Amino acid sequence: MMDLREPVYGWGERVIAAVDLVNDGSYPGVAAEAVLAATGTPGEIVNVGHHADSNTPVYLVEFLSESGSPLVVGCFEEELLRP
Repeated sequence: MMDLREPVYGWGERVIAAVDLVNDGSYPGVAAEAVLAATGTPGEIVNVGHHADSNTPVYLVEFLSESGSPLVVGCFEEELLRP
């Protein structure tokens, strides 16, 4: 059995998008390939999960959309930075 890889970020932590986070088609109600959060957009970790097949932490991050409404996006560590 594989040891779980520990997440770098924790629940409630402030982060920023390290890259443009683009809809891969899995975010409902938003066009595929649309930018969900642009590089530099601040957000907050609202949940930390784990992708079992790749032993990779997955973060649910709440960003504010351009209209000001919350948008929760699934992110990998390499897509996030600490401010």
